[in-house]
Amino acid sequence: MTKPFNNKTLGLTWLLAASLVLSAQAGTAGAEPVGDPAWGATGAVAAAPLNQTASTGGIMIELDGRPLQTETLPLLVNGSVLLPIRDVFEALGAKLAWDDASKTVTATRGQMTLVYRIGDPTAQLNGQLLTLPVPGQIADGYSLVPLRFVSEALGSDVVWDGDHHTVRITSAFTYETTVAWGVNLRSAPDAGSETVGEELLPTGSKLHVVREAGALWLEVRTPDGRSGYVSAKPKYTDYRSDTLADKQADELIAYGKTFEGTPYEFGASPNQTKTFDCSSFVNRVYEEILSIELPRVSYDQAKEGTEVSLDQLRKGDLLFFSARGLDIGHVGIYIGDNQILHTYSKEQGVHIEAFDGQWKKRFVTARRVF
Repeated sequence: MTKPFNNKTLGLTWLLAASLVLSAQAGTAGAEPVGDPAWGATGAVAAAPLNQTASTGGIMIELDGRPLQTETLPLLVNGSVLLPIRDVFEALGAKLAWDDASKTVTATRGQMTLVYRIGDPTAQLNGQLLTLPVPGQIADGYSLVPLRFVSEALGSDVVWDGDHHTVRITSAFTYETTVAWGVNLRSAPDAGSETVGEELLPTGSKLHVVREAGALWLEVRTPDGRSGYVSAKPKYTDYRSDTLADKQADELIAYGKTFEGTPYEFGASPNQTKTFDCSSFVNRVYEEILSIELPRVSYDQAKEGTEVSLDQLRKGDLLFFSARGLDIGHVGIYIGDNQILHTYSKEQGVHIEAFDGQWKKRFVTARRVF
């Protein structure tokens, strides 16, 4: 059993305690019935004790007409359906953070921020009180909250299909991301995985980003209901976020560090990695990791992306300096903590050094290209 959630492991499997009473008469599919106490109307029933009999009961979850695969099987506990909140919320595009000390979850999506402390009868949705049909609770390391969180917090419709023992969730997605370069929709975050559909997603088509699946992949949904993964490299979509940029910078820097000590050669060919000059090194790292094709020489590289000031620097930005009598004759990669990864010396080759002294004096501009 997965134990409490933390930001490093995402270890807690969250559960939604659906306020749906399943009875012999609940065989009719439909939306929330008016006055049904199972949905938390006046006189609502309390949450069933979790130490009583629990069963999967053949319960299925569908999201936008497709089965939703979850880490934990749905449970039927004395008439209440329990669903995994992390799987559901992330599939609907929300991001979760857990504060173990206060037993508080924060869910964010776009302009929506939901804050809830387990056990309270209310949550805060964008600062406004949201009354729960039953309080959330923790049992055996799992946090339980009512299913109405899905519909009221994320704007989704949730209905119980008693005939088929299925919870059906219809999302309120916005397809906010645009494909900038034809890209494959894949079944897994791996370039070797199978494609979902035979054709590329064409330039200009729209996507909903469910989550960032690491530094190089986005889990997405398409308007026609398909789910899969597309490359997170900047050339393929217009999706951007600070968290993704940070992950991609880490990948880029880690790859660049594998060349530490590689000899410096002025005018080194960009088609090999046995030697580098400053701009061929930068060119290689950015193209290999992020498919960003930079010009060959530093002067032209300094025209790419957008200019940033020194107090706005972040990992992965390019730093340009005067050198050899040229206004711009050298380039390096800013790797954070006031450090530069670059090459210019036959004695040192590719190496890391502090961004101070001569480098501050010779600094010309910084550019952000992702």
